[in-house]
Amino acid sequence: MALNQVLREQDRLKDYLTPKLKDYIFDELSASYLQKAGVQEIMTGVPVPFHREDLASRSASTLMLASNMAFVIGCDPSFQYRDNYLAYIEKTFGKDFAKPLVSQGADYAKKEDYLSACILFRAAILVDPSFPDAVFCYGRACHDAYSSAEDREEEFVGRFKAEALKCFEQYTMMAPEDDMGYYYLGYAYLNLGLYMKTKLTFDSFLRLSEHGELRAEVAKLQEKLEEPLKIEEGTNCVLSGRFESGIEILSRYEEDERFNTWWPLWYYLGTAYRGLGDGDQAIRCFLRVLQYSPSNTEAMEQLEELYLAAGEQAKSEKYHAKIGVVRRNQEEDRELRRRERGQTLS
Repeated sequence: MALNQVLREQDRLKDYLTPKLKDYIFDELSASYLQKAGVQEIMTGVPVPFHREDLASRSASTLMLASNMAFVIGCDPSFQYRDNYLAYIEKTFGKDFAKPLVSQGADYAKKEDYLSACILFRAAILVDPSFPDAVFCYGRACHDAYSSAEDREEEFVGRFKAEALKCFEQYTMMAPEDDMGYYYLGYAYLNLGLYMKTKLTFDSFLRLSEHGELRAEVAKLQEKLEEPLKIEEGTNCVLSGRFESGIEILSRYEEDERFNTWWPLWYYLGTAYRGLGDGDQAIRCFLRVLQYSPSNTEAMEQLEELYLAAGEQAKSEKYHAKIGVVRRNQEEDRELRRRERGQTLS
C-alpha cells in the first residue's frame, strides 16, 4: 500500500500530532473571495483553518491559507475536508507546493521539533505522493523523533519506529539507486531484530555507497550480525514448527552473556519445548522471560496453562491474577495518555 494511502487509512501518529491544531480556528471564506479565486466549486461551505496569529493581521493570503490547510491535513490525513484542501492547493499552486512544505519541515527538524517536521512532510506526501524527498524526510523525522525521545512511552517509540520503517521501505522502491535509503532502512530492520533483512539491506547500501566513513560503520555492523542471524534462524525454525532444530540452535546461547538477557530468546525456547511436550523446560524458559520482561502477559499466559496442565492449580491462578493486574494497569496508562492528549487539544 502506498504511503499516502496508509496515512489516510491507517494513521499511526495522528494522536501525537493533532494536539498541534490547538492554535487553529476554522471559518468559511466569503463568497466574493471564492469567486475571485475561482474556487467556488471546491470551497463553498468548507471551513478553512486560521492560526490565531493570522487573525491579528486581518489578512488572508492564498499562500497562508494553503499553508494552514497543509498543516491541518498533515496532522490528520483523514480530516473531513482533506480532499477540498488538496484540491485548493493543487488549483492555486500545483503539486510543486510539496517542495516548500519539505523545506519548512527541514527547518523544524533542524530545531529538533520533529513532530512539526513530521506534520509538514506528511502534508507534502499528500500533496504529491510521487515526491521521494518528502517520503525520505518523513522517515528521517520519525527516526529522529523516537531516537531523541527520552521520556516517551513505549507505544510512542513503537509507532514512530513502524512509520519510519514504512517510509524507508517505500523510499528504496522510489529511489532504488540512493544509498542512504538503504542505510536508514537497514537500521530500521536492525532495531526490530530482523537480522536477515538488515544484512540484505546493508549489502545494498555497501554496493551503492561511496561514503567511506559510513561504509566502515556498516561493514563493522555486518560483522556483528553473524550470531544474531543464527538466532533468527532458530526463531524461524520454532515459528515453522521445527522445534528440535530451533532448540538445537537457540540453546547454544543460554550461557552467552551477549544474548541471554534477550527475552525473546527464552520465549522461543519455551515455545519449542512446549511444542515437544516438555513442560518443565518450557516453564523454566518462560520464567526467564519474566526475569527480563516482567510485564510480558504472553509468557504469563503460557505459564498459567502449563501449571494448570501440571496440576499446580495455585501457581496457575497466580499467573492468571497477574495477567489481570498487568492488563488493568496498561489500560489505565492508555486512558491517562488519552486524557492528557485530550486536554492538550481543548
